[in-house]
Amino acid sequence: MGSGRDWMETAEALPESRCILMDLPGHGLSADCPIDFHPMPQVALALLAVLDDLGIGQCIPVGYSMGARLALYLALTHADRCCALVVESGSPGLDTEEERDNRRKWDESKALELERRGLDAFLEDWYRQPLFHSIGRNETRFAAMMQRRRLNELPGLARSLRLMGTGSQPSLWSQVAGIRFPWLAVAGELDPRYRKTLQDMVSLSEKGRLVTIPDAGHNTHFENPEAFSRALREFLGSCR
Repeated sequence: MGSGRDWMETAEALPESRCILMDLPGHGLSADCPIDFHPMPQVALALLAVLDDLGIGQCIPVGYSMGARLALYLALTHADRCCALVVESGSPGLDTEEERDNRRKWDESKALELERRGLDAFLEDWYRQPLFHSIGRNETRFAAMMQRRRLNELPGLARSLRLMGTGSQPSLWSQVAGIRFPWLAVAGELDPRYRKTLQDMVSLSEKGRLVTIPDAGHNTHFENPEAFSRALREFLGSCR
C-alpha cells in the first residue's frame, strides 16, 4: 500500500546513485493501471519498459515486502537487466500449492474486506497485524505514513491483493541458488519471521548476505531509516 513517495528519504541519502522511484500498479500515480498490468510477470515487463524509456540497460532493484518479491522475480527472470539486488522483508513465495491456495483465499478475503469497509477502516486493521507491531512507535512518522497510504485508491489496491499477493506468486525458492550477482537481504531485528526467511534464502546462495537492521520490525526503511540507508550505501559501494 505504499508508493514511490515512501522512498524519498532513502533516495536523498544516496546522492551518488540515480534512484528511480516506482509506483506499482494499484498504488500512487499508477492506481488506475489496467488489470492486465497487475500479475507479476506483466508488472516486471512494465518496469523494464520504464527502464527502456529512460535509456537504462541494467539496474539494481530495491524492494520492500510485495516490492521485494517483485524485485526478486525481476532479478531471476530478467537477470541480464540487473547487476545486483536488494530484498527488504520479502520472500521467494510459498513452497506448496496448498499453501498458495490458502494464501489466495486470505488475500481474497482481505480484498473483499477492503471493498466492503473502505480504505480507512482497512488501514487501521491492516497495521494491527502482529507483523507490524513495532511500526507505530513514532506516532508522528506513522501518522504521515498513514496519510500517504490514504492517497491510494481502493479498486487498485484490491486488484493488487488479488493478483500480486503471495498466493498468486509461483515459488521461487528453487531459483535462489542461481542468482549470479551480489544481493543483499535486509531484515528487521524485531521481525523474526522474515529474518528467518531471508536467512534461509542467503544460505542457498553464495552471492547473498543478510543485514539485520536494529530496532526495526518489518518495514526497516521506515522504522530505522538511518541504519537502512547506511546498509544500502555500503552495499552499493561494494558493487561499484
